Amino acid sequence: MKPNFAGRFLMAAAVLVGAGVAGAADNQAAKLTPDSALANNVRHAIVMYPRYSIFDDVYIQVENGSVHVSGVVSQPFKKSDLDKIVRNFAGSNQVQDDIRVLPLSPNDDRLRMVVARSIYGDITMTKYAMQPMKPIHIIVENGHVTLTGIVATNFDKEIAGTRAASAMSFGPVVNNLQVENPPKKS
Repeated sequence: MKPNFAGRFLMAAAVLVGAGVAGAADNQAAKLTPDSALANNVRHAIVMYPRYSIFDDVYIQVENGSVHVSGVVSQPFKKSDLDKIVRNFAGSNQVQDDIRVLPLSPNDDRLRMVVARSIYGDITMTKYAMQPMKPIHIIVENGHVTLTGIVATNFDKEIAGTRAASAMSFGPVVNNLQVENPPKKS
């Protein structure tokens, strides 16, 4: 009887938390400015693009209804697809597309896979590997590795950098990961 009660309690708690998050999201959406709403819509469309992966890194800025997208993608068709997606939301004359295509290289492709397996295969990084939208992006350009994205702690940032450095890149790994909960300075 106790496991059944505990299961029902946990299910009820999850439903209440979900309802609270949904309510907070509705309140937040009502307070968005037109620029931030446009930025959220464009960001959502980009991350929902089926070919957007951990090997791409795109940034969005919106000012007065004008959208500026920048960053890098691993294939030329992704650049044109993302440009079309962004123009659907913002209009064709209000988009500045500065997305750059990384050089096409089989060696870079192999290095991307090695680094991804090294990071996401680490037992301490399982919490990131299980997420549908992986928070760590691996940018490889001519054998040089850069990590971008968000992790929860400084420890996770260090683990990701160490695991990426264990792959055979042509230089030091640039670890530009942001920490979601940085330690407070006392």
